[in-house]
Amino acid sequence: MTLNDTPGEPMDLAVLPDGRVLHTTRAGTVWMHDPATGLNTKAGTIDVYQHDEEGLQSIALDPNFGKGNNWVYLYYSPPLNTPVDDPKTPDVNEGDAPNQGTASDWERFKGLIRLSRFEFTKGRIDLASEQKILDVPVDRGICCHVGGDIVFDAEGNLYLSTGDDTNPFASDGYTPIDERPGRNPAYDAQRSAGNTNDLRGKILRVKPKDGGGYTIPEGNLFKPGTAKTRPEIYAMGLRNPFRIEINKENGDLYVGDYSPDANRASPNRGPAGTGKWTVIRKASNYGWPYCATAKLPYVDFDFATGKSGAPFDCAAPVNDSPHNTGLRELPPVEQPDVWYTYGASAEFPELGTGGISPMGGPVYHYDKKATQGRSPVAWPEYYDGVPLLYEWSRDWVKGMRLDADGKLAKIESVLPSFTFDNAMDMEFGPDGALYVLEYGDGYFSQNPDAQLARIDYIGENGNHSPAPKASANKTNGKAPLTVAFSSEGTADADGDRLQYAWDFDADGKVDSREANPTFTYQENGVYRATLKVTDVGGPQRGRSATAEVEVVVGNQAPVVEFVKPVEGQPFHFGDVVQFEVKVTDDQPVDCSRVQVTYILGHDQHGHPQTTASGCTGSITTTVPSGHDPANDNLSGVFAATYTDPGADGLPALSGSDEVVLKPAG
Repeated sequence: MTLNDTPGEPMDLAVLPDGRVLHTTRAGTVWMHDPATGLNTKAGTIDVYQHDEEGLQSIALDPNFGKGNNWVYLYYSPPLNTPVDDPKTPDVNEGDAPNQGTASDWERFKGLIRLSRFEFTKGRIDLASEQKILDVPVDRGICCHVGGDIVFDAEGNLYLSTGDDTNPFASDGYTPIDERPGRNPAYDAQRSAGNTNDLRGKILRVKPKDGGGYTIPEGNLFKPGTAKTRPEIYAMGLRNPFRIEINKENGDLYVGDYSPDANRASPNRGPAGTGKWTVIRKASNYGWPYCATAKLPYVDFDFATGKSGAPFDCAAPVNDSPHNTGLRELPPVEQPDVWYTYGASAEFPELGTGGISPMGGPVYHYDKKATQGRSPVAWPEYYDGVPLLYEWSRDWVKGMRLDADGKLAKIESVLPSFTFDNAMDMEFGPDGALYVLEYGDGYFSQNPDAQLARIDYIGENGNHSPAPKASANKTNGKAPLTVAFSSEGTADADGDRLQYAWDFDADGKVDSREANPTFTYQENGVYRATLKVTDVGGPQRGRSATAEVEVVVGNQAPVVEFVKPVEGQPFHFGDVVQFEVKVTDDQPVDCSRVQVTYILGHDQHGHPQTTASGCTGSITTTVPSGHDPANDNLSGVFAATYTDPGADGLPALSGSDEVVLKPAG
């Protein structure tokens, strides 16, 4: 069941005890879905720094939410004074950190990602109530890997996953350990994931304090006071543990860690790209950037000479990087429960082939009472205690059945007939249903197939909820604005007769029962027209679902078009590409509000490399070493966005355009 089909660029979700759902967008918005009304409203917007993958990441509820507090936790990038591109200098991008330089050149790009909590009251996040819990220092102005998931265990300890914050595009798809003097340290993951004195490439474990800050629980990797270590570290040696979940009944932590891009193993560099799923029960080191697993070491490589050395020792890894501020001798590497590469896995053939984007999914806890009339959507006992692994690139979900000793016993498909369109997050709600946030196919924007959805269990002979679709021929413009609404595409899996109810102004009253009505808005404002569809013809009639369309009256959305480059234009990686963007709007166009992002497209995903401002300018495309443009499905994606300033108290509206350039030769 679709709950929100216009979710922005979706990142993470949290289900409230009363069934409302919060979810974040990378641009800084927190949306709230209310199942009682079917409406989606903005619960808050936080100002964030956006370059590469940074922005608003994850959201989580306090363990005592609704039982003594209303704290909501957010992990986000505050703007600070980090350099951004100046549109007055179209041939220079001041927002990009230099690849070569000195410490003073990189100092300007020192930033942080902040974990804070905020009070949630009356459907809104109170930004003034912020209590800062933890800052993770990062290097800005250069790609990639910021991770950022938040979970709590039964004791109230908070776990935060962090990416290695390292550029992978000059390492031939193998391990990024570039130690050359004058090279931006962001090319060396030994400074972060392999550094015992750094919070990146880790899973951190802390206990939030009243008023902000935290204490350190027992059982982390390093005892407080240990020289050259951070006591917050629970697990280290991770590349980008983008999604984690925890089993509050036994403390198992489920972690998915993303893979580098090498398509094949090399005797001079190390293993092919390897993704991992594992159950963490004790503080451990998982090896990155020295080992893909405990049995798959990388080969030491000198980026200055291009010479390979010996394979790293996964039993006793050593960090000799000049960028290391932590211990030289590291803990031994722990073997993950599951590991796989692009091709078929001999150990885990159930995982298939394709991209490598593992996500640590939730575990289901069966509630017998919830299945006896109190929650008709709860999943069955069959899935009790089964953690899920889902794949962002491969669009599937697997059940990871563990035996009595906690070892992986079986991998089975979950809902193989469903399409999980680049699932970004999923969790089971208090009603026992599975809530899923899907990113869709596209790059760093709201994609047409993005959505927040709920997957109910209705039994073998149960009644399906209708699947409503709502659209409009106009979603913005000047008053009076006549809008033709449509329910085309609405369906019911059981073929039941359907009843339509439109509420054009979200006042709780039915304005039309036609399937495809027309309505004229006379006054300026923001209206979320809601369509409620109810099945009224089946033996188990009465199930309903809603869809909605936002209509802004009094402001016209800008139209954004690339003049250059053009779709399909050939280019070579490393080229300087000139861009020109045309914006048409009902207000004066301010070219400083135009943002153009260059994205390195690879298979079904992409990595933003740089963002420039202005209607005209140039961007130097990234040279991805170790990739074959002819065989690795690479592309250069240019995305342009323009947001107007709003009008007469009405919200700002945005327009966008995207072109995909093809590698030449």
